[in-house]
Amino acid sequence: MRETIQLGEIAILVTRKAIKNVHLSVHPPDGRVTMTAPISTRLDVARAYAISRLGWIRQQQDKLRGQARETPRKFVERESHYVWGRRHLMTIKYADAKPCVLLDHKRITLTVRPGSDAKKRAEVIHEWHKGLLHSVVPAIIKKWQRKLNVHVTSYFLQRMKTKWGSCNHRAGHIRLNTELVKKPKDLLEYVIVHEMAHLLEPTHSERFMAILDKHYSTWREARAELNELPLSAEAWRE
Repeated sequence: MRETIQLGEIAILVTRKAIKNVHLSVHPPDGRVTMTAPISTRLDVARAYAISRLGWIRQQQDKLRGQARETPRKFVERESHYVWGRRHLMTIKYADAKPCVLLDHKRITLTVRPGSDAKKRAEVIHEWHKGLLHSVVPAIIKKWQRKLNVHVTSYFLQRMKTKWGSCNHRAGHIRLNTELVKKPKDLLEYVIVHEMAHLLEPTHSERFMAILDKHYSTWREARAELNELPLSAEAWRE
């Protein structure tokens, strides 16, 4: 059951679950606020708790509003692009051949056919991004399957407007946002571990947090770093 608490201009979406304590979250990029409360919690009690945390909510929202944003990419000469957390300048070359992308320590060289528009250049880069992720994700999953004693039946890469990742715990599937290729590899690993932990506990309960605490003790720092890095022009949240 979902309800909404309205505190002035702040709307808080309340979800009731079989947990012991109330969890309040402020989500990037726009400061959306959610509360997860035990099933038996009265709405007036939840409201009183939210009021007690109003200063913290506004502080978190102000922090998110001041966060750096990427401008929309145009895939043009000398434009900045990030790969694994490092900035590279783009070089565009034209050739009557299959499009390709080459990466060195300072530059991304995108070769496309003459007349290719920005949409086509974006498609080539996105496919390249997926290739980079495919080159590292399986090893990370294999490593954490052993540590968590779980099995990922398959993983998928896709553009995701509202999440860094997701998990279908019944099917054993995880999905990863292709934007993660722009972030440092340790943050990609954090997202993978986060989603794989949902195979053990599907909700963000105390048990879920205990699993992360046990196996990935720096997960809070990783989450904070991920949310402090420049956001895409679109809205993303973990």
